[in-house]
Amino acid sequence: QVQLVESGGGLVQAGGSLRLSCAASGRTFSNYHMAWFRQGPGKEREFVAAITRTGSSTFYADSVKDRFTISRDNVKSTVILQMNSLKPEDTAVYYCAASTVVTDVAGEDQYAYWGQGTQVTVSS
Repeated sequence: QVQLVESGGGLVQAGGSLRLSCAASGRTFSNYHMAWFRQGPGKEREFVAAITRTGSSTFYADSVKDRFTISRDNVKSTVILQMNSLKPEDTAVYYCAASTVVTDVAGEDQYAYWGQGTQVTVSS
């Protein structure tokens, strides 16, 4: 199995940027499709972005498209979520997730491995 550890969360003003990292260990990172999900206060966990094993394809929720960018470094076993133009509604705990087989990139049940999450708070 793979272990995932997120970092990079924090407090930022609206319009600002944050860069989240997810470090993977345990198995061959390039075997895993990777994704970010988030759970805001009082909300269910929702899909944010995903990237295929080689990084050749990326997918985004409509709410973050053109503001967030997902990328990966298979040498460093890391996936990055660059978040720009942050809004108060982006406030959430952000989770990194991994799976070897994904048929629906936005489906939470598609991902077998999860990190502990990192808090992102955007003030207005």
